Amino acid sequence: MIKPEKVVFLLDVDNTLLENDRVTADLRQHLEHSFGFENSERYWVIFNELRAELGYTDYLGALQRYRLGAMNEPQLLLMSSYLADYPFADRLYPGALDVIRHLRRWWPTVILSDGDVVFQPRKVQRSGLWDAVESRVLIYIHKEEMLEAVEQRYPARHYVMVDDKLRILAAMKKIWGKRLTTIFPRQGHYALDPNNIAAYPSADLTIEHISDLIHVDLPALLRSANTEYVE
Repeated sequence: MIKPEKVVFLLDVDNTLLENDRVTADLRQHLEHSFGFENSERYWVIFNELRAELGYTDYLGALQRYRLGAMNEPQLLLMSSYLADYPFADRLYPGALDVIRHLRRWWPTVILSDGDVVFQPRKVQRSGLWDAVESRVLIYIHKEEMLEAVEQRYPARHYVMVDDKLRILAAMKKIWGKRLTTIFPRQGHYALDPNNIAAYPSADLTIEHISDLIHVDLPALLRSANTEYVE
């Protein structure tokens, strides 16, 4: 039996710690430059169709589907290298690693992300996030449906989830209730979409930038957020 921690911090990756919108923009530019506008647009159509099917972004899966219609394109073989070697550490939000170091002074930190089993772990490793959380990394297809597994791996009396998607925060709150404190960084296109903001309940705390967490009185937040947190 693993002794439960008092609190465990759960941190999303894309547009929470790492500016994934910038990664997507860079990839779009690279595709247009290497393959032309029409082929780039075809890739993004496939990408969005696959995301709708899977519920998470799968860059390499979209590339595999794209390949079926471009078998005679030799440059396509270099596309996977572009993704695998992308400088993800350069796309961390300012202060992201400082935030992790700050949180670790209080309680354990865990990466809890959605994604595929190849590209998403690669992103977490190359960005430096894997080492920053001391290899405490969980990547699922639908993380909000895997909370029992999260509890088994990292048991705690209380959890704090930091995520740019209110949909995810609301789904987790519905399951964990007062055992969860939610933090919503308003970063990325999901977090800035007024329709998404209107569709879901507010988080326990909204911040403008992930670096703002360094200045939050975390024990006071947990005491005031109508939670079951006990010091």
